[in-house]
Amino acid sequence: MTQYKVPVIPGDGVGPEIIAEGRKVIDAAGEKHGFDVDWIEFPNGADHYLETGELLSEDTLKELSNYKSIYLGSIGDPRVAPGVLEKGILLKARFYFDQYINLRPVKLLDGVWTPLKNKNPKDIDFTVVRENTEDFYIGIGGRAKKGISEEELEVTRSMYSTKFGLDIETDSEEIAYQIGMISKEGTRRVIKYAFDLAMKRNKDKHVASVDKANVLSDIYGFWREQFNDISENYPEIDTDFNYVDAITMWFAKNPEWYDVVVTPNMFGDIITDLGAMIQGGLGLAPGGNINPEGTSMFEPIHGSAPKYKGQDKVNPIATIWAGSMLVDQLGETEASNDILSAIEKSIAENKIKTYDMGGSSKTSEVGDNIARIIREDL
Repeated sequence: MTQYKVPVIPGDGVGPEIIAEGRKVIDAAGEKHGFDVDWIEFPNGADHYLETGELLSEDTLKELSNYKSIYLGSIGDPRVAPGVLEKGILLKARFYFDQYINLRPVKLLDGVWTPLKNKNPKDIDFTVVRENTEDFYIGIGGRAKKGISEEELEVTRSMYSTKFGLDIETDSEEIAYQIGMISKEGTRRVIKYAFDLAMKRNKDKHVASVDKANVLSDIYGFWREQFNDISENYPEIDTDFNYVDAITMWFAKNPEWYDVVVTPNMFGDIITDLGAMIQGGLGLAPGGNINPEGTSMFEPIHGSAPKYKGQDKVNPIATIWAGSMLVDQLGETEASNDILSAIEKSIAENKIKTYDMGGSSKTSEVGDNIARIIREDL
């Protein structure tokens, strides 16, 4: 039997409850497909931070780097100031492991309601490939009061480092600024990933790019240049450009137009929440933070929902689906497909479903049912 070691960070709020169901389902898939997962639990989250002052230490990051995939529940707690846990754990891991792909399947499963009138699972089945380490999320910015000031800002990545020396002179009472930056290396690798994904998907072989080059012409004009250059190597794939405001309209009106969507970081953050809603809601939306050559991390895209902590109430399907993506990353593609099929079959049975899907089942009951289907019905 193949053995895998997988670190798991249950995190905060409902995180431990939904992660427990994801593990349960992966273990069931492992029994069927001949592999076993040794779950290595890490305590990092709000409780650990409040007890120790530690978010993600260098020693913990180095230990995690020994593994191919990390399973994450959710991060966020009202006892901790907004952003502290997210930046100190989630973003720190993304940057440390250079998880430059945020992968978001937007797929309407059979039996799931969508707010889009007259749309069905054949219409909503695309993947958003979001650049995950650059753009306006590099964390570089500041404030300056009236007069003259200087600031030196630095961005360090595995591929490069960049410094900004700012001489600021303003007669405004106070200004705030944020710097967005994309690199040739970072842009090309995410766009290439999107084209390679489109070649693998059994769909339309179409890659749509997202930007706002009509207004932010320097940064996103550069994005377009790299997209056009890479597209020349994929003559089989159709392409088009979409302004971010327009694509939000087309997601709602004609989602069937899309196969693979590739987007800079900030716009990807926006449009993937819209994607989650058209596929049935946040409880059904998984995500992967991918480094194809290193350590990746898989999670639901929703938050920690602290008001539901300990109630065995929330929908674990997004986390279970993220577990399917994790299993695929390990190379167990058949098991990954079985998990997704079991999710669909559980939904189609229309018996075991949580409150957000019109039912009253418990979190644990959903996990039990999906695991049962894998063992008995697939």
